[in-house]
Amino acid sequence: MSVRRRLTVLAVGGLLVTGCTSTGAGTVGTAPSPVGSASSPSSPAAGAERSPSLASQRLDWKRCDGADDAWRCATVKVPLDHAKPDGATLPVALIRKEATDRKGRIGSLLFNFGGPGASGVDTLPQLSADYAALGRRYDLVGFDPRGVSRSSGVVCRDDAEQAAAEARIDATPDTPAEEAAFLKDAADFGAGCARRSGAVIPYTTTSATARDMDLIRQVLGDERLHYFGISYGTQLGGTYAHLFPGRVGRLVLDAVVDPTAGTAGHARHQTVGFQRALDNYLRSTGQEPAAGSARITRLLARLDAAPLEVGDRRLTEGLATTGIAVTLYAESGWPLLTQALAAAEGGDGGPLLRLADAYNDRDAQGRYATQSHSQRAISCADSSERPTAAEAKALLPGFRRLSPVFGAFLAWDTAGWCAGWPVEGEARTPAASAPGAAPVLVVGTTGDPATPYEGAARMARELGEGVGILVTNKGEGHGAYGTSACVTRTVDAYLLDGKVPAYGTTCG
Repeated sequence: MSVRRRLTVLAVGGLLVTGCTSTGAGTVGTAPSPVGSASSPSSPAAGAERSPSLASQRLDWKRCDGADDAWRCATVKVPLDHAKPDGATLPVALIRKEATDRKGRIGSLLFNFGGPGASGVDTLPQLSADYAALGRRYDLVGFDPRGVSRSSGVVCRDDAEQAAAEARIDATPDTPAEEAAFLKDAADFGAGCARRSGAVIPYTTTSATARDMDLIRQVLGDERLHYFGISYGTQLGGTYAHLFPGRVGRLVLDAVVDPTAGTAGHARHQTVGFQRALDNYLRSTGQEPAAGSARITRLLARLDAAPLEVGDRRLTEGLATTGIAVTLYAESGWPLLTQALAAAEGGDGGPLLRLADAYNDRDAQGRYATQSHSQRAISCADSSERPTAAEAKALLPGFRRLSPVFGAFLAWDTAGWCAGWPVEGEARTPAASAPGAAPVLVVGTTGDPATPYEGAARMARELGEGVGILVTNKGEGHGAYGTSACVTRTVDAYLLDGKVPAYGTTCG
C-alpha cells in the first residue's frame, strides 16, 4: 500500500493512485531483537498511563526541508516499548500546516496514507490541495509512523541486493529450485532487516503506532483524535478506535482493510479485487474478460519462460504482473495498461518495466526507496501467521480459478511475505471493536482492487452498531475521497460540521 497522488503518489509521471507496495521480488504485499529469538513485546491495556514527561513534551516546530513555508516540522518522542513507558524512546517525525481559519479551528486532523510504510511527512504536502477545504478549520498533520522513513525507518537491503532479487527470483516458482530460491530470498530479506534494524523491528506493530497516535494527540493539545486513514491507514484507525474508544473524535476510514481476514484471506480478497478491476478494464476496451485475461496469461507465461531484455535489465513475469497491477489502482491508469500490454506483446518490455519500477519505488538511477522494507516489518510484526510453501500450494487451484492473471502470484506471496521473519507476530487479525466510540465513517469503493469493497462492510460491523457508518462508493479505484464528489461532500460534512450520514449511504 504506497502513496504519491491521491493516496500514494506512485506512478509514471504521477498519474496513478495506489495503496499497496511490493516485495523486492515484485510481489504485491498484503495487509496482512536478535535473529531467531525475539518475540513481540507485550502491550499494556487500553488507556494505560504513560510517562508524564512524554505526555507533556513541547514540540519545536521548524521549517521543513522541501516543503513550502506554510509547513512546519517537529519530532515527538514516543516509548520504544509502550510496556516500558519510562524506557528507551524513539523519534517520530511530524509535519503540520495550521488551519487558515483560526477562529473556526476544530483541532488537529492526523493523516495516515497507507502502506504500511508510507511517509506522511512527504505525502501530506504533496496532496494538501486535495484537503484544502479541511485545512481551513483543521491543522493538517502528517507523520512518519515508527519504522518508516525519518522515524527510525527500517532498512533491509541495499539497491544492488534489491535489483538482484527482482531479476533473479521467480514470484510464482514452478520447480523445486525456484521454490527454494524464492523462500531463501524471503528469509534473507528478514535477516537483512534484523542486521540493519534489529533494535526497531520488534516494536513496529500497528498497535504500537496507534499508541503513538494517542501520545501525538496529547502533545498537540487535542482532547480527542480527529483522523483520516487511507488503505492500511484504515487498519491503524480501527486499531486506535479499539484501544481508545473514549478518545475517538471524527474518524474517516477510506479504502478499508478487512479486519477479519488473515494472511490467506487478504490474499484471496486481493485476488478477487484485482481480477474484478481487470475485468472492468477489459470491458471498457470492448474485450470479453475471459478472453482478455487469457491473452494476458499467455503473455505472462512467455515472460516466465523467457523474460524480455530491456537494456541491461529484464522484464520478468513477476515484474510484468506488478506493472499490470499498478495500472488498476485508478481508472486513469487504464490507458497505460493498453499501451504497455501492446508493447510487451510486440517485444518491448520497457513500458511494463517502468510501471513496475514506479510501484517498487525504483528511480531512473536504480535507487530504491525503503517503503517496502517498512511495509514488511510492520506487516510481519502484526501478523502471527507464517504460511508455509505447502499451504501456499494448496491455495493455488482456488486462487487460479478466481484470477488466472493474479491468482498464483498472490497465493505464493502468502508464503514469501513473512517466511523466516526474525520476530514473532502479534495476532492473526487486528481487533477493531470499539463500543462506545463516536461514529466512524467507513468508505468502501465497489471497484477497489487492493482493498475490495467487502472489507469496508466488515470493518463497519467490527467497529460495532452505531459506531461503524458504512458509505458505499460505486466506482473504480483505490480510495474515494477527492475522486467522488459525493463522497468528498459527505466526508467534509462529517469532519467539518459533525453531520453523520445514514448507514449505507451510497454515492455513484
